[in-house]
Amino acid sequence: MNKIIRIKLSPEAEEVYNYLNKEVAEVERSGKKRTAEVQIFEAFQQKKELVKANKHYGKPIAKSKIPEKFKAKYGITNLFWVELPHFWRFLYSLTEGDSEIEIVAFVLDIVDHKKYNKLFGYKNK
Repeated sequence: MNKIIRIKLSPEAEEVYNYLNKEVAEVERSGKKRTAEVQIFEAFQQKKELVKANKHYGKPIAKSKIPEKFKAKYGITNLFWVELPHFWRFLYSLTEGDSEIEIVAFVLDIVDHKKYNKLFGYKNK
């Protein structure tokens, strides 16, 4: 039996999601041209569906590279990243759901490249 994949956002990811969604509403209301935020939001919506269809859609991050912040706060043991436009990414972890037929893809954060590099201790070149 195939398990259902449910997407859940962390408070950090939800904050970014709400910001991007607000930007989409502003563009739609004002008739302004599509912004980077709109492109990122639309791509996130699309990639979220791809993760629901294939829980391992994202690229895995080595266990040794998982930021301590995520391990301590959420107790995660796996982490994946998915590329978004404008060098943004979203990070998710797979956890057991509320039932035996469910897996949760827990979106930990939606970040730009600078924040991603800082999170993983990479230096900007």
